[in-house]
Amino acid sequence: MTLEPLCILTDIKKTYHVGEINVEVLRGINLEIKRGEFIAIMGASGSGKTTLLNIIGCLDRPTSGRYILAGKEVSALTDEELSEIRNRHIGFVFQNFYLLPYATVLENVLLPTLYRSSGSSHDAMEILRLVGLSDRARFKPNQLSGGQQQRVAIARALINDPDIILADEPTGQLDSSTAKEIMNLLRELNTRGKTIILVTHDNNIASYSKKIIYMKDGLITG
Repeated sequence: MTLEPLCILTDIKKTYHVGEINVEVLRGINLEIKRGEFIAIMGASGSGKTTLLNIIGCLDRPTSGRYILAGKEVSALTDEELSEIRNRHIGFVFQNFYLLPYATVLENVLLPTLYRSSGSSHDAMEILRLVGLSDRARFKPNQLSGGQQQRVAIARALINDPDIILADEPTGQLDSSTAKEIMNLLRELNTRGKTIILVTHDNNIASYSKKIIYMKDGLITG
């Protein structure tokens, strides 16, 4: 069975202007990501992997090139349109958990639903059951371990039922045992049909994916 293309990036370039200096971070990326894939992007610091992830996630715009997400050309959308695309199609998991400290676990999971008329406390509780935290719904983040906080962040990423989960060094602040738990959870979500794109510098973490993309100097090298 041929998987449906979800993301198509064609000759994507990104240049930052620092004073009078142009810094070319991406130098012509061509990449197709199919629905249901689990991809790890690897490369040294400065290789462009996080910039690429940010463009895939509509957090940044390419300087030139075309990006088609779920059949829609997104390269030239307005900020408001990009925000809607992010909220509808993409869930984010970062190295830092970015949980609101004074909100409960349940309230943190429900945050993305404030921007859409979707999701409910019932939905959030079902997702918390999926990530093994239904008994922590009324806890505050400072009452949780690092691994539990990252599970809350994953639950928050899932609440709007996105097509893609983007994970930028999601185990960077976790010990090896907890990192394994988080990666097993991401693998389980992939088996349930979620497309997962992961940035990591760790070969052990990348080994959980089904495909590894290597970057160097703003280009895909393998």
